[in-house]
Formats: sequence, C-alpha cells, structure tokens
Amino acid sequence: MENSVTDPSSLPDTATSSQPSDSARSSQRRGHLAMSPRKRRRATGSQQRGGGPGQRLWEIKRRRLPGQQEHLEASGSASDAAESSPKRRAHFLHGPYPATHFGPKACILPNPTSVMHIQDPASQRLTWNKPPANVLVIRKVRDESLVEPFKELCRFLVEMSVCFSCCHQSASLYQEKQMMVYVERRVADDATLSEDEAFVSIRDQLCTFREGFDDISECIDLIICLGGDGTLLYASSLFQGSVPPVMAFHLGSLGFLTPFKFESYKTEVAKVFEGNAAITLRSRLKVKVVKDMLQRTGQQQQEHNGLLPHGHANSEAGKVTLQLQVLNEVVVDRGPSSYLSNVDLYLDGRLITSVQGDGVIVSTPTGSTAYAAAAGASMIHPNVPAIMVTPICPHSLSFRPIVVPAGVELMITLSPDARNTAWVSFDGRRRQEIQHGDCIKITTSCYPVPSICCHDLVYDWFESLAQCLHWNVRKRQERLADVSDSSDTEN
Repeated sequence: MENSVTDPSSLPDTATSSQPSDSARSSQRRGHLAMSPRKRRRATGSQQRGGGPGQRLWEIKRRRLPGQQEHLEASGSASDAAESSPKRRAHFLHGPYPATHFGPKACILPNPTSVMHIQDPASQRLTWNKPPANVLVIRKVRDESLVEPFKELCRFLVEMSVCFSCCHQSASLYQEKQMMVYVERRVADDATLSEDEAFVSIRDQLCTFREGFDDISECIDLIICLGGDGTLLYASSLFQGSVPPVMAFHLGSLGFLTPFKFESYKTEVAKVFEGNAAITLRSRLKVKVVKDMLQRTGQQQQEHNGLLPHGHANSEAGKVTLQLQVLNEVVVDRGPSSYLSNVDLYLDGRLITSVQGDGVIVSTPTGSTAYAAAAGASMIHPNVPAIMVTPICPHSLSFRPIVVPAGVELMITLSPDARNTAWVSFDGRRRQEIQHGDCIKITTSCYPVPSICCHDLVYDWFESLAQCLHWNVRKRQERLADVSDSSDTEN
C-alpha cells in the first residue's frame, strides 16, 4: 500500500486565517523594538521555534501521514490532560504512548493491521451490561473444611433475587428473577450435603454440570471460587473462550491468586454485583500440540541462518491433537528418562537456542510467581504483556530466564540428536509425551481471565508477594545509638 504525505492545501485554512493584519504587524514591530536586547532575542527565538499554537498545529498536520489524525488528536488531548493534572500520569501503569516521530523527517510507518490496543490497567473497572443472573461456584474438592462455606454461599446466592428493568409504554417496570447457581455434579452429590436436611431445599435448586460433557461457557455471568490457586486454574480451564469475571476467596493453602476473605463474603459479593470493581486481566497462553508436523525425512537437515529450511516444516502433514488456553505455564521436561532433555526453541520460525537440562517453562506473567519463580525467574506483574521462558536446571552457567514480547509465537520441538522423548503438561494437567516430529506452538491468547481485585491491581499483587511468598522478609537493621560510633566517622 502506497503511503503519501498529506497535501497542506487540502487542510483547513486555519493557518491563513490566523495571520495578523498589517496594522497588527506594525504594532507588534513597535513593541518588539521597545524591548530590551535580551527579551528581543527570546521573542525572536520563540517565533522561530513555534510560531504560536496555530502554526504548530498546522505544522503537525502538514507532516502527518494517512491514518494519524485521530491518534495525534487523542494523544494531544491526553498530554494536555496530563499536564493539567500531574497526578494522572502516576496512575498510567503502561507508561506514556511512545512518540512516533523521530527528528524532523523520520517516523514510524503506519500499519493499521498490526495495531494492538493496550488499555490503561488503572482504568480497568468491571461493569455489567445486564444484571448477572447465572453464577458458577467452584469449590476445592477433597477438603471437608470448605463444606460449610460452600453451603453458606449457595444459600446466600439462591435467596438473592435479581432485579431486571424493562421499558413498557414509557414506564419502567422491574421484574425479579431468582439467581441460578451452577455447581459441579460431583460436588452436589457429596454425601455431606445429602445428609444435611436443612440444605436439601437449596441443593434441589442448584444447576449441575459435568466437566467434558456439559458446555456452560455461554451461560455463566460470574465465577466464584472457594479454595486456592489451583481452584482458579481449574475454573480457567473450563472456559476455552471468553471467561466471565472471577471472584476468588482465599480458602486454600497458598492463595496467591485469591485476594478475598470469606468472613465478609456477603458484603464483597454485593459490591461485585453492583459493578465498578477493579479487575486484573490475567493473560493466557494459546497452546497447540501438533503431531508429525516436522517431516521425519528432514530431521537431520541443518537450519540456514537459524531458519527452518524449505520443506522442513509441512503444515499439511501436521495434525493438531490438542489446543488449550493455559493460565500459568507450559512445562516441557525429560519425564522418567535419566538423559538430559534436549529441545529446540524457535521464535517466529527462527531457532533461538537449544535447551539441554531438565526442561523449559513457558509461562505467563501470572505464572511467573509459580513454577518459574521456583526455577529462578523474575516475578512479573500480571498486567505486563509478555511471555517468560525459563530453563529448568540447564547444563549451562549462562542460560538465564528471558522475557519476550507477548505477540510472538514460540515453537518447541525435540532436537534431532535428542536421546529421549520429552513430556509436556499444561497448568499441571493433560500430561503427554512429545516425540520426534511433534511440536508445541505457544502464543498469547486473546481471552484473558478477568480477576476481580479486592483493593486494586497493584496493592493486591504486592500484598500477595508479602503474605504468601514472604517477599523481601528480613530482620530490620537497628539504628546506631550514637552516630559517632560508626567506623566511617573520623575522630
């Protein structure tokens, strides 16, 4: 597509209309001569640099490329608001929008097909187009201590009525509808719930489903988790497309992803139903397992400049056997073999490195505080758009974890000279073997998990670091009783 510079003659005649008249020019000249030499030089320099707001606006429009008008106007208004409100800049967590003009003549070529809109995390607030009517309650199984909280929450939700408003003959009518609560069938069939006669009436009103048999992704408005981080991971796996907002109560062992306390569940749930709650968009990974994608006859071919040779990757021969949305990480390890795991890592089709060790972890920012943190990786805030690659016990002193942009596609295959196969798991589930010719494709999914915050997305994350992982916990150093006792002080 040909890009041409906008013709100044086609722009509105704002610059011409803003030119002063002859009388105004003469009065300005007299005032200019009456100035001191220093003030005269300053006024001349400012006229050469800007020529006034109208002139600067005309210069911006004259150098503007096609498709840049809306962006420049939006960025200009944003910068004006930021200058008038100095506190606003501190809340923009993704930083300022980068300038697209570099010097007087260079700029970035506009490409509307590759623009990714990144919302300011500080402005991520939950709102409801319609009142939520269907709530999914996920409870941690094999934990008898959660039976009573589960019954309390289900009773509270079933007895709660939803108010719908509709217009009929210019009058607002309100209709009440009972809340529909969905639970797993294995949870509803628990013997502990069946023995409670007071809960029988509530239990009969619950809607049940079975994982892998019933599709509830299109009817759930809100997810409430009772348990730990694994409960939220399981809830995420139930929705391979768009995920409803998730409200997680800390009733598990770690609780890094569960900011709410169950003691105040009535108040917190009521606030969420009212809307305007802060949410964290936790990105997920879209993973594909392709069998026999790499032609076995070309296994010994060498890459040319790190790229797969022509014919080495055959998309027709590959068969996608599994496609998942992963919230934490994809782990490729050596499995039960005693040999080193030897896998090749490609980024957008180019060979980056070969991993020789116990394996490799590809994680989201949410997963950076899980297995990746135990393997020595840095912890990334969930709103940072990135993918982390962390080796597991690499047989190299220089292999450090790396962070790549969220939009790239990673591909992991067995090296041609690998002595054994590899095994892969997704959030600790669906573990399977990877053989020669198979590959794993990983990229960022467009369906994040909207996790509802208890306070805000910054405070909740650092609170979890301090409370769950005891981040930077150290005995405080005591101050000196007398400064003169310091060894650095000369007598």
